[in-house]
Amino acid sequence: MLAWISPLLVLGLTTTVTAHGTWTDSSGESVQNNPAVYYSEDEYDWTTWFNVDHPGGRGDYEQLDAIRFYYRSRVCDIPRAVEARTTDWIPARNTGEKVHADPTLGFWCSNAEQAPGRNCSNYSVRFLCPKGNSGSAKGTWGPWSDWSRCPALCGQVGVQVRSRNCESQSLTCSGNTVEGKACEGPQCATTGCTMQCEMGKVNAECDACMCQDHVVLGSVRSVGGPPIPGAPVLRTGSSSPKLLTLTDHNGHFRVPGVCPDGNTTLMVTFQGHAPRNVIVPLSSEHTSVLSVQLNRAEKLHVLKNPENKARREGQSTAFCCKVAGSPQADSYQWFHNGSVLSKQSDSTLVLKDLRAEQAGEYYCRASGPTGAIKTKPVTLTVLGKDQPSCNPKPESHLIRLPHDCFQNSTDSLYYDVRKCPTGTCAGKLDNGIRCSDSVAYCCGVSKLEEKKLTCGGYQLPIMVVSECGCQKCVETKAIVRGRAVAADNGEPMRFGHIFMNGVRVSRTGYKGTFSIQVPPDTDRLVITFVDNMQKFVNTTKVLPFKTRGGAVYHEIKLLRKKAPVTISSTETNTLQLGEVEDQEPMAQIQIPPHSFYKQNGEVFTGNVKASVTFLDPRDISTATAAQSDLNFVGDEGDTLPLRTYGMFSVDFTDEEEGESLNAGEVKVFLDAAQVKMTEHLSTMKLWSLNPETGLWEEEGSLKMEKKRRGKREERTFLIGNMEIRERRLFNLDVPENRRCYVKVRAFRSERFMPSEQVEGAVISLINMEPSASYSSNPRSWGRFDSVITGPNGACLPAFCDDQKADAYSAYVMANMGGEELEAVPSAPKLNPNIVGVPQPYLGKLNYRRSDHEDSRVKKTAFSINVAKPVANAAEEANGPVYAFENLKQCEEASFSASHFRFTRVEGDRYDYNTVPFNEDDPMSWTEDYLSWWPKPMEYRACYIKVKISSPHELNVRSRNMGGTHPKTVGQLYGLRDTRSIRDMDQATTSAVCLEYKCSGMLYDQDRVDRTLVKVIPQGSCKRDNVNAMLQEYLVNHLPLAVNNDTNEFTMLAPLDPLGHNYGIYTVTDQDPRTAKEMALGRCFDGTSDGTSRVMKSNEGVALSFTCGDREVTRQSVFQALQNSPGQSLASVVRGENRQRGGRRQRAGANTLRNSRRRSTRNPTGTRTQTTS
Repeated sequence: MLAWISPLLVLGLTTTVTAHGTWTDSSGESVQNNPAVYYSEDEYDWTTWFNVDHPGGRGDYEQLDAIRFYYRSRVCDIPRAVEARTTDWIPARNTGEKVHADPTLGFWCSNAEQAPGRNCSNYSVRFLCPKGNSGSAKGTWGPWSDWSRCPALCGQVGVQVRSRNCESQSLTCSGNTVEGKACEGPQCATTGCTMQCEMGKVNAECDACMCQDHVVLGSVRSVGGPPIPGAPVLRTGSSSPKLLTLTDHNGHFRVPGVCPDGNTTLMVTFQGHAPRNVIVPLSSEHTSVLSVQLNRAEKLHVLKNPENKARREGQSTAFCCKVAGSPQADSYQWFHNGSVLSKQSDSTLVLKDLRAEQAGEYYCRASGPTGAIKTKPVTLTVLGKDQPSCNPKPESHLIRLPHDCFQNSTDSLYYDVRKCPTGTCAGKLDNGIRCSDSVAYCCGVSKLEEKKLTCGGYQLPIMVVSECGCQKCVETKAIVRGRAVAADNGEPMRFGHIFMNGVRVSRTGYKGTFSIQVPPDTDRLVITFVDNMQKFVNTTKVLPFKTRGGAVYHEIKLLRKKAPVTISSTETNTLQLGEVEDQEPMAQIQIPPHSFYKQNGEVFTGNVKASVTFLDPRDISTATAAQSDLNFVGDEGDTLPLRTYGMFSVDFTDEEEGESLNAGEVKVFLDAAQVKMTEHLSTMKLWSLNPETGLWEEEGSLKMEKKRRGKREERTFLIGNMEIRERRLFNLDVPENRRCYVKVRAFRSERFMPSEQVEGAVISLINMEPSASYSSNPRSWGRFDSVITGPNGACLPAFCDDQKADAYSAYVMANMGGEELEAVPSAPKLNPNIVGVPQPYLGKLNYRRSDHEDSRVKKTAFSINVAKPVANAAEEANGPVYAFENLKQCEEASFSASHFRFTRVEGDRYDYNTVPFNEDDPMSWTEDYLSWWPKPMEYRACYIKVKISSPHELNVRSRNMGGTHPKTVGQLYGLRDTRSIRDMDQATTSAVCLEYKCSGMLYDQDRVDRTLVKVIPQGSCKRDNVNAMLQEYLVNHLPLAVNNDTNEFTMLAPLDPLGHNYGIYTVTDQDPRTAKEMALGRCFDGTSDGTSRVMKSNEGVALSFTCGDREVTRQSVFQALQNSPGQSLASVVRGENRQRGGRRQRAGANTLRNSRRRSTRNPTGTRTQTTS
């Protein structure tokens, strides 16, 4: 006989083991001396070791039911004993832990029963079973008893049972002591139940089919996480789901009586997770096993906002509220001018037989189990039946004329060509009621009038808008491009992946460049950058773009990943957050032992490589690397801002296999001393970023506790709990309700006029932590926002205060096409007229450009105090700071209202188009034969490289006229004036990349036009050389332009994109500015695929000129403006006219002589001709 002592349990005895104690039964008797623990070695065997639970959560529970769920055939019906040891082979009795065991129940260890600061070990168990584990009886059963009475009521199914006893004294009888069989209750009176079952019988409630001999076993886990205890399991199909059971602490559930007919649906729910429906599959077995995985609940978010509509009285329209979430929205409300519309509870609002009073703003509020969300307000315009859809009278719009076209009648170089405001109008729509109109109609140009302006010896044709009307909108495409680089040293993220809505849409190039076309109907562009080299943290950005089409350039700053450290999964690990020099850490995260999980939910044991990267707000250089746009959705569905106290990205991997790991029950400790605004202590929360929506979602609140650090120091911490699963980016934030908007405009020069504004400039604002009125670190930042300028500038959200003007401050920067724009100077003397804000409000705002105290600092930013305007102060009611509720007033503010300014110095370059076109606004394109860009969404930019041998930089003009098309021959498309750039190595050599109008199809796409291009250098110049390959191409592609005048060059522009070997540079893009910038970069570099900002005058040249070396005795217009930036262009030109009248005449005569050779064919159509 073999004596089994130590961790052996006798059948029927429940035993507790304490540190170094003996096994005892429930009465306290020692098991070591109990003769019942002796068994024959020939009759019994130990099973294999089982480990189905982990010590996280409440403890380690190796229960027999759970083991049978996974290993049904490997444990006998009635085990005789159980043995336990840790995964490190330490017997349970030697661990010093309090544990429990029973061979009929299993083994368990509760964390709550252990010594302070200690959790249960990870245990494995095995059971003592009869040999063969077949259950064949060695003992003898007695007879069965009679069947019990059927307990079922009418229409129900019950269970009759009978029992038997084992008559052997020393041997175990194999089999069931009790067994049952289904029975039916008596026939019920007719109740009207018409339900029929293909399998089983209808239950008493007449809402489900029941199969008493079938059992459903299941397990519930979260994605990448541990089992979910306490999850309700419900049966659907009736009027309301019926609760069947709850999952146990292992996430297991057992539901008897459910029919496996392939039609029964069970629903599993749990707080913070989306409900999951599972169908019990068709089966003839007595047991069905289900494995359910619950996904995190997805908060409601807007997929598509309603659209602006214009209709006439009596017509119909519809607005649609398209939102997504899991679970989905279950109720909708519509609002008109802020008031809720009764009896409108669908996702689509249909308005029929429209009346004038129904015009105004509309928005939708969708609600569901996870919260609410509001759409952006849209405008419904209701017109009278005979009212013009668009104002036929155009607005004033000044454009700058060529420098040799000063107009004495207006005493300026500007001319009013007028324009039509873009907006939705009521066109010819069908009777269909749709969310989006099948054809979009916009206000635009319906008639153009041609005028002739008298310039310096020549007539300049110009198209002026004479009438506006409603027409089909110009189709446009929105593009986002830029570079993704490291925030610390500018290292590009090479060949990284770019994801949108979880789908890879693009990649970055070798230099980190990227270009993305914004999908139609996109309202919020959320992009995630993923570095497959694992150098940088995955970065999610919400990128503003031009909704009316065109390209916007964004510089994406990436946070470099923190080098990983190796930690043990079986120990408590603490990781510090924040490494600003001479500063305490902002926070720390604490990971308890046995908290790591594999992606399949199994507990991970081993070494973990942990990388935790913290974005510290005390370092202002990290602001541009902030993730997303720091917004969340409030309880009422409003999108609200957050103020950050730090973001951190976590990355845990198996040191050996490299598999990504999850972690549960992680604690976060935020040092309360780092929270300078005491009112934030009670509202601080922990947030995680949803990479699909770009919105932050609450993970939990933080509670204040005092903890001892070291032996003596006691500090106060804000402590919260979190789980690290599918989301890896977290934020310590507070909602902030002191909000304002700041008005900013960008200009292409220092001529601060409405026509000089540029669209598509990215304006960024960094909110600084309060410094002057609060005891805080002035370097800390709290929020980073970016918006883009439109036709009326931009309104940037900012934190503000109405009690203390200097409570909040902000830094503002601007970027366009990768170029930093300059702010208006604040020193040596602050000029309110140039800044754009009058006194005394400007003094209150304390405007300072970045070089205010040190002229060596870049001039590309300014700082202000964000002082909320006082309601009864007239001088503060007109900007540049607006209260949060006055966003519409900020967006629609007139140009004369106060605003801050940035300028883009475009250099010595001037563009003139006969048919005016704003390259920042593709919607301004006009359908005309003389349009410079003949086809919207397909912009082709062409440049020719000209080399100048002269001691001076010279202005070079391209004059572009119709060449071969019968509708445009001899008519002017436009002019381009560009100043040459001196070669850094050759004092007497300069070069210029000169734009000309590309040859190709005109707007009607009927036939091509070979543009007649004249290249005319300023002054006394002689053509030296024409690129041999270019000349050969022109000779072989007739007709050939006449080149008798050696001081210029004339060609019929090539149709083909020739390349640098010809000195011709051509790029086609969906955005005109992008096409021009790319072509210019190649031209400067002298290659067909490179780019440079330095002019290489000897590379890829098409034409060479030698110009007179006499000294220039007057400044050019460009030089005058550069030397006297405060002086207006008109005054510069007027001064030139008075002082250099003779010189102007000579230049005019030369121009007139050349123009006599050109055709002056009159335009056709609706244009009229006027000479002024």
